[in-house]
Amino acid sequence: MTQRQIIQVFEQYQKSRMQFVQTVADMAARPQNIETLQSAGVMSLLRPLILDVVPSIQQTAALALGRLADHSDDLAEAVVREDILPQLVHSLVSQNRFYKKAASFVLRAVAKHSPDLAQAVVACGGVDALVLCLEDFDPGVKEAAAWALGNVARHNELLAQSVLDAGAVPLLMLCLREPEMALKRIAASNLSDICKHTPELAQAVVDTGAVAHLAQMILNPDAKLKRQLFSALSQISKHSVGLAEMVIEAEIFPAALSCLRDPDDYVRKNVTTLMREVVKHSPELSQVIVNCGGMSAVIDSLGDCQGSLRLPGIMMLGYVATHSENLAMAVIISKGVHQLALCLSEEPEHHIKAATAWSIGQIGYHTPEHAKAVAMANLLPRLLLLYMEASSSEDLQAKSKKALKSILQMCTYLPALEPLLYDAPSNILKHVVCQFSKVLPHDSKARRLFVTSGGLKKVQEIDAEQGSPLQEYINTINSCFPEEIVRYYSPGYSEVLLERLDNYQPAL
Repeated sequence: MTQRQIIQVFEQYQKSRMQFVQTVADMAARPQNIETLQSAGVMSLLRPLILDVVPSIQQTAALALGRLADHSDDLAEAVVREDILPQLVHSLVSQNRFYKKAASFVLRAVAKHSPDLAQAVVACGGVDALVLCLEDFDPGVKEAAAWALGNVARHNELLAQSVLDAGAVPLLMLCLREPEMALKRIAASNLSDICKHTPELAQAVVDTGAVAHLAQMILNPDAKLKRQLFSALSQISKHSVGLAEMVIEAEIFPAALSCLRDPDDYVRKNVTTLMREVVKHSPELSQVIVNCGGMSAVIDSLGDCQGSLRLPGIMMLGYVATHSENLAMAVIISKGVHQLALCLSEEPEHHIKAATAWSIGQIGYHTPEHAKAVAMANLLPRLLLLYMEASSSEDLQAKSKKALKSILQMCTYLPALEPLLYDAPSNILKHVVCQFSKVLPHDSKARRLFVTSGGLKKVQEIDAEQGSPLQEYINTINSCFPEEIVRYYSPGYSEVLLERLDNYQPAL
């Protein structure tokens, strides 16, 4: 056999390996092929090829493994069981940029499924290797590494801490300054994933100067980048007053309000989420957002969106209103109650209705004036209906009941209370009757209207336990009227009159 023939054998072997990994990589891109590939033992066949002497075979084998691991947690676990990760990590730093991207893809695909699989990436030294890749000259390598690190950090505090301890955050900050938009996006997303878990992690990110850098970029025209920027700022703000104040001090507002008119739904949602996370901490922070026009802008935006996009704005109004009478009145003056009423009637999802009911309760519980604003929007019967409907979720029933009771205990606007006399169950009815017992003794016009509208008659029909608070409230109401009127509207009195008529003997 000639030298040429021998070389041809090796060339054919190399060509066959290349053809195999390329075909497997192509097939792995189609979900319908995955089960067959798995049953054919594809993992054990690809494993030696990631250490092949030919770089292009290594890269394509890694790509195929990444696609398989990305498909399901079972396949990702198979990658871990086959002991493939240590081989990938060992070669990650020393190989060329194409291999680095492919290997980072495998680590990212494995880490995304669960904390345990992400921990497997940490345990084999994957995080340290990926952080080194953030220093690579090639932006594509940095992007791939950052994506993998994000999939590790997002699961829990310990995994995020491992990314932080490996020194990723300063390098992610440098990635934010790179010209490539995809790299900026994934870097901002990564910071968000680290910050979300604990105040300590968020503070560690803030200490690198992250807030100022994120703030400088919020008016960038790229919608996907803005989504991640506002997400990161929200995750920082949510933990404490101090962190929220740092975001405010970076002069995010009122510039960020222009993004509430952004064409991208999720940019608008994330801006509103940021405001929600800021206002929940204190009256002072709420006042800052109100003063810069943030609350009015959010109320306007609630009319332009539906579903989950409304949720942060709905909750923001509740948080603002919670803090003080003045802030709750600001929500009312800005037509916030009207907008919440629309949300309550338009939204089919129970968790959105529950959040809306909670916010309405936070507005109405302060004073009679606040309660009247809610009552005049016809919200009391709606809250009662949501509480009583068997189809309402447990959370929706609980929040509707709590909101209704807190508003009723302040409401002295009797025209809104009277319909509840006919529909409310006894545990709600006692609060309604209590309010009548407070107002009627001091308002002659209300007493007259209470009689002519049928309210007094309805109160006489209530079956209250003797000595109960409800019976006490009824007695107080009855004491506001002449005895003969109370008797006239009491159940059975007409029969008594008819009996007296039958027994009446006219004087001749």
